[in-house]
Amino acid sequence: MEPEDLVRDHTIYACVMGSRAFGLATEDSDTDRRGVFLAPTPLFWGFAKPPTHVEGPGEERFSWELERFCELALRANPNILECLHSPLVERLDDTGRELLALRGAFLSRRAHDSFTRYALAQRRKLDADVRSHGAPRWKHAMHLLRLLTSARDLLRTGELTIGVGEGRAEFLAVKRGEVSWAEVESRMTRLAEETERALHGTPLPAEPDHARVADFLFRTRRTSALRTHADHQVMQGVARAGQR
Repeated sequence: MEPEDLVRDHTIYACVMGSRAFGLATEDSDTDRRGVFLAPTPLFWGFAKPPTHVEGPGEERFSWELERFCELALRANPNILECLHSPLVERLDDTGRELLALRGAFLSRRAHDSFTRYALAQRRKLDADVRSHGAPRWKHAMHLLRLLTSARDLLRTGELTIGVGEGRAEFLAVKRGEVSWAEVESRMTRLAEETERALHGTPLPAEPDHARVADFLFRTRRTSALRTHADHQVMQGVARAGQR
């Protein structure tokens, strides 16, 4: 089975991410699509395993196989957690609905470390831009502020909200370069400090609910195997009937 066929025929959840999901889209914004596909269980029984992720079909589309997606979500990968909380869902089946119902099981204090590491990596890139060109890439600065805000609020409330809501105008002003780099740096520092303070009183558990996620994955794989077996029996029955 071709990788793109897995996305086309076995996607359980697909959504729009990026600026459109964050409430920061403008006329020139791309439409970034992300998804999760469930590779049929028998594909894992041979030497050649199905891919853990697939780019495409089409531009700006990226999908993960369910197991890989769950692994990354349990590690509190920011991109994965935000994908689970997109308000712009384009495709969803029963398995996808069960995945979304597990959103809370993936959230834990691990988010503090994962979001912080990601933010620091992005900050280093911005600092390099300033040293090389005298100014940051303002779009990237905007998205880093959004990420820091999201991380702080997640730790404060125990819930992940990716839309910027009433803060849209303020974030877009940063994207247009209307806010000085010194002010952006000050906001980043303040948000980082607020995130550290939020960690000490967060309602999030220390660890995600591994057992609940593992049970979901096991049941999903088993259902896929049984369905494939049933389909095979039906096809055999049809073939035998045709031979009579």
